[in-house]
Amino acid sequence: MEISVAQWILILFLIIVPLLYEWSASFKYFCKVTFYNGWILTLAILAIPICAVRGRNVENMKILRFMLLHIKYLYGIKIEVRGWENFNIKEQYVVVSNHQSSLDLLGMMEILPSRCVPIAKRELMYAGTAGLACWLAGVIFINRKKTDDAISVMSEAAQTMIKDDVRVWVFPEGTRNHDGSMLPFKRGAFHLAVQAQVPIIPIVMSSYRDFYSKKEKKFSTGKCMVRILPRIETRGLNADDVPELTESVRRTMLSAFLEMSGEARDKDPGGGQ
Repeated sequence: MEISVAQWILILFLIIVPLLYEWSASFKYFCKVTFYNGWILTLAILAIPICAVRGRNVENMKILRFMLLHIKYLYGIKIEVRGWENFNIKEQYVVVSNHQSSLDLLGMMEILPSRCVPIAKRELMYAGTAGLACWLAGVIFINRKKTDDAISVMSEAAQTMIKDDVRVWVFPEGTRNHDGSMLPFKRGAFHLAVQAQVPIIPIVMSSYRDFYSKKEKKFSTGKCMVRILPRIETRGLNADDVPELTESVRRTMLSAFLEMSGEARDKDPGGGQ
């Protein structure tokens, strides 16, 4: 039986791709990242009709969380959580967390408290199916380039937290940080907490450097530690206290981050290989 050109191309593709995947760390990185993003978009397609029954509702976040929890197993990423007792709060609060990459989604879904939604950049709202799913789940979108808009959204978020019993998750660095540290914190989350007079719950995720690096094009299996730090009260504070509050929380989180990242490396001597 004669093999056509198209069939030869397919055969070569099926041979070359697995070889490249095994031999090239960069090729493996791009494959894993592409699948990660594509799989999330696919899961969003499945989530949209289910979430649409309620319309835009924070309870839809439970559906997204359920659909995303398995991804850590696909990538062989172990997540260890400490400090669960610090989530034993019935009142509203603002979660602040460090921001390293899109993999933060895995840690977030692992511990996401009930009736908690993230504040995300407005561009995400236009990210196809993922944007629509996030909108249906009550995600709060903010235009980071317009200060007036950001202030307005934070003010509305404070009112929503109190009125609708919602918790808010914020990445105060404002953008992803791949340098193994923490960028300076923006003050929006802290103004939000002070305005609503609710506690701040810092969440710290250890460095992904041992198993994931955008710069080095590395993406292997590994371990991430997530620590829920004790609540920080804002009752009685006002806008004048926000700068010191912001820096104090950042120092606490950075100290925990450096400690945890070293600890995670010690517990995973294979470097995630």
